[in-house]
Amino acid sequence: MSNSDTNWNVDLYNNKHGFVHQYGEQLIKILDPKPGELILDLGCGAGQLTNKIAGFGAKVVGLDSSAEMIESAKHSFPELEFHIMDAADFQFNAPFDVIFSNAALHWVKDQEKAVQCLFKNLKKGGRLVVEFGGRGNVDGILQALKKTLIQFGYEGNSKMNRWYFPSISEYSQLLEKQGFEVRFAHLYNRPTALDSSDSGIKDWIEMFGSHFFTGVDKIVKEKILDKVQKDVEDICLRNGTWYADYRRIRVEAIKL
Repeated sequence: MSNSDTNWNVDLYNNKHGFVHQYGEQLIKILDPKPGELILDLGCGAGQLTNKIAGFGAKVVGLDSSAEMIESAKHSFPELEFHIMDAADFQFNAPFDVIFSNAALHWVKDQEKAVQCLFKNLKKGGRLVVEFGGRGNVDGILQALKKTLIQFGYEGNSKMNRWYFPSISEYSQLLEKQGFEVRFAHLYNRPTALDSSDSGIKDWIEMFGSHFFTGVDKIVKEKILDKVQKDVEDICLRNGTWYADYRRIRVEAIKL
């Protein structure tokens, strides 16, 4: 899931960032989809998890704000239903039994409207099962990136923020204010291995942090990326493998 003003490189996402949906398979175990359940996969990306959920016999609908991702999902899984919609502005005719979301909600600018949509599109007693970036997510990478942008004269770029990384209490309060009952909430460290051995952090920033480089010359951008990757070696490089310093928040809630 991305903001609608973010252009996604779908090939890079699928080829070098498969961990996004691979880790999401763990969340599907918690989701425990049942045959016949109507489930919304919010922020479905290229549809890999949507397809996994459908394999349990559930009726699943994929939603993402990225036209590029939905085009890829429809091509890969033509038998499934996908829609281009914003997580803070969507409405379906029939309410869902479950809304599922993996690695998507941290991209949503208006969280209050998003939670209103989640609530409105669930049946009474319906479940919400979500996981996304939590407080302190990729903090080491972001601190190094912002520091380097400032050193290269891009202080304005260093202040850009497209993400929402809440604490347990912050997100639980947002849900409870809307009328959800939070049944489970967990914030945990999840260092995540990146596919590329030589440019893992650079590729990660290219995929997920391209907005920091608006107006930055390509040659200068490469110098910044090189320096950031060098600066985070101590925290992100282990035995030749690059890791992103992820922290995730996982929440299960019920619509009262």
